[in-house]
Amino acid sequence: MAYDFELDPRLDNDSLFLTDWPLCRVLRMNDRAYPWLILVPRRTGKREIIDLSTADQGLLLEEIGRASRAIKTALKPEKLNVAALGNVVAQLHVHVVGRFADDPAWPRPIWGVQAPQPFDSDEAEVEVIQWRERLA
Repeated sequence: MAYDFELDPRLDNDSLFLTDWPLCRVLRMNDRAYPWLILVPRRTGKREIIDLSTADQGLLLEEIGRASRAIKTALKPEKLNVAALGNVVAQLHVHVVGRFADDPAWPRPIWGVQAPQPFDSDEAEVEVIQWRERLA
């Protein structure tokens, strides 16, 4: 089934493209402070998880699990944070973030603690390659 899909420009500008899974576009937040993936269901006009079909809700949960396992296996975080806020970017997207006791925001939420620390172009290239391998 084909869907018209357009990524919100804010998500596009703030992230690195990793891959497309059956439901979601998988992005790496361009912030070296946290291992932070963003899953964006490729469905137009969806703001809430409950706006997805029942089948897509199940697929989203599977893909959240897949992203979570990739972070957990590769980096062994102390906690995984999974959130679908959408207060700033209305397009439905889910954050999957590995948290560590020595990260800049621990134990608070990551939002608003510090400005993002983007990768330089060489680091971004390496980051994308590593995450694509972890997610394969």
